[in-house]
Amino acid sequence: MYTFKKEERLCNKKLIDELFHNGSSFLCYPFKVSWLLSDFAGHFPVQVVFSVPKRRFNHATDRNLIKRRTREAYRLYKQEHLYSQLNSAGKKIVLSLGYIGKEIASYDLAEKKMLKLLKQLSAEIAK
Repeated sequence: MYTFKKEERLCNKKLIDELFHNGSSFLCYPFKVSWLLSDFAGHFPVQVVFSVPKRRFNHATDRNLIKRRTREAYRLYKQEHLYSQLNSAGKKIVLSLGYIGKEIASYDLAEKKMLKLLKQLSAEIAK
């Protein structure tokens, strides 16, 4: 239940390209969320990619820290706030979570914002 497996990661270049060209997006600072209804093969209703810009965070350790914190927050809340709704509707989405903040967010802030953006994403998908 609280896992984050390889099949949940978005690695397909064609899907990523389609997501950024045809997908919908919204801001939930410090994250920019892009999503697209898709029909990929797999057991999980969401495939997700996390990105942190090299331009703003020059050190790989900083980028990795931010990605680790956002992945952890996503892993804990995805089931109750996103997967349950998508599974009941029979939908699948591809999702991109880009970090646009100017400084490294604490885990508490990342967790709070992750909850907010998952609820907002569920509301947008339900439309």
